[in-house]
Amino acid sequence: MEKKLTPKYIVEELNKHIISQDEAKKSVAISLRNRMRRKMVEDVELKKEITPKNIILIGNTGVGKTEIARRLAKIANAPFIKVEATKYTEIGYVGNDVESIIKDLANIAFKNLKEQKRAELETELSETVYEKLAKIYKPYDSINDDEKMIIIQEIKSGRLDSEEIELNAEDLSEKSKTPKIVEVFHGDTENNPEEIQNMISSVLGSLDMGGKKERAPQKMSIKKAFNYLLNNEVEEALDIRELESEVIEVVQEEGIVFIDEIDKIVERDGSSKGEVSRQGVQRDILPIVEGCTVSTKFGPIKTDHILFIAAGAFSQSSPKDIMPELQGRFPVTVKLNSLKREDFMKILTEVENNLLKQYEKLMIQDNVALKFSKTAIEEIADLTETMNEKIEDIGARRLHTILETVLRDIMYEAPYEESKKITIDRKYVRKIFKNELEDEDLDRFIL
Repeated sequence: MEKKLTPKYIVEELNKHIISQDEAKKSVAISLRNRMRRKMVEDVELKKEITPKNIILIGNTGVGKTEIARRLAKIANAPFIKVEATKYTEIGYVGNDVESIIKDLANIAFKNLKEQKRAELETELSETVYEKLAKIYKPYDSINDDEKMIIIQEIKSGRLDSEEIELNAEDLSEKSKTPKIVEVFHGDTENNPEEIQNMISSVLGSLDMGGKKERAPQKMSIKKAFNYLLNNEVEEALDIRELESEVIEVVQEEGIVFIDEIDKIVERDGSSKGEVSRQGVQRDILPIVEGCTVSTKFGPIKTDHILFIAAGAFSQSSPKDIMPELQGRFPVTVKLNSLKREDFMKILTEVENNLLKQYEKLMIQDNVALKFSKTAIEEIADLTETMNEKIEDIGARRLHTILETVLRDIMYEAPYEESKKITIDRKYVRKIFKNELEDEDLDRFIL
């Protein structure tokens, strides 16, 4: 997989979801590839000295900063967390501790690893469950091997989904070798004592305190029985402690942290001296980015090789205003361009699973065959550019507001009993926005 993730391939994948911003895409692709190159270095001491090339993305909201980082993590199949710098305060003040970033990232990594392992085990154990279901449906001592295989194929095809079978006490018993209480403390519960208490109560309530009680046989459909038995087999095979040991390495070597609104913790001329020190927050973030060890429930995690991507509009400040020590930990700075009419048209038509496709799929569920003409797409792109210029530049997010307005009545009137075709053209879009365009009354589109 690492050989496949070349910078050019990464950019190609990003292009499927993000329009424009070529320089930013190249920069994040190179940074990601450099981490992979580091892994291949055999000189252990030299390898330790190779640090990530962290990035600062500069640009207005809605131009793709967050999406670039999120898609990058998805391409690399890496644990990813987005945090807002403004949520963290200097040590000694009430607020979030910056170390919680790494703790939360570890929780995300654990959840991802568990889901991946479950998917692998489901594939491995499916055959076992199919055979077990076939035997319950028709005991093997009454049929030959050929008949047995026919039944298994029938179950796999789904033709027997609605057939009822009876699961006995042994089939219904939970077989997990790992005590459930081990998993109680792997959720996002650090700052939620009530949730911890509820989870512990749930686990204690499920424990057998009064001696083993045999469960009565239960009838259910083959489809439901398959899911039940497969889950049981997976839980038995899942080794939580093994996953715990993997979390530390995955976070240290592959973790990606996206720090949004970093410009909001930069000191500016004329700022109130009564505010919580922005410089103090920067000082607290510095050790995490520079490289330190954070204690987590999975064990100590070193942050030296986690990739940090920071972002901000920097409309009233500059990356140069960041304290020099922290600034030096972000050697790559990239400015993202504001989006224009042509970009909005591409976002609506060329991006995978674009907004138009999403609305078309939503409305077909209510018997509405929705289509957008080329002239409608041009008009929506024009409106988006105009509103961004006259109100506030929120980039591609403006498309959501405009499309919701255009489709509001259509979505309200649906569903229909019979199929209905509706084509949105330029005339329809202009009719919806007639008052706003004539009076330039755009106040209700301020977010």
